[in-house]
Amino acid sequence: VQLEESGGGLVQPGESLTLSCAASGGTFSINEMGWYRQTPGKERELVAIRTNGGHAVYGDSVKGRFTISRVDAMNTVSVEMSNLKLEDTAVYYCNARGYEVDPHWKTYDSWGQGTQVTVSS
Repeated sequence: VQLEESGGGLVQPGESLTLSCAASGGTFSINEMGWYRQTPGKERELVAIRTNGGHAVYGDSVKGRFTISRVDAMNTVSVEMSNLKLEDTAVYYCNARGYEVDPHWKTYDSWGQGTQVTVSS
């Protein structure tokens, strides 16, 4: 399963930005899909994920500011980031986990290449 990300860029504090990710491949299903982020010297941390049951999980640092949405029919997930702060600067990675046929059903855990989000005044 391949993931294509879009939407990163440079914004000022307090502004908004939306990241989008689309999954593609052969025959696959998605159990959960979402976003993580990483800054140099730190571990990758959860931003937000959306499960098949529609349940959204957010990292503590983004609760109340970020909103994740998922379109199952399109295999896409987006995160709308509002009131961005300097500390939101990071490389954001899309992640999807589920099952794929290769050639039999097996689990997968795919990551996008990452998109840079820079919040700077």
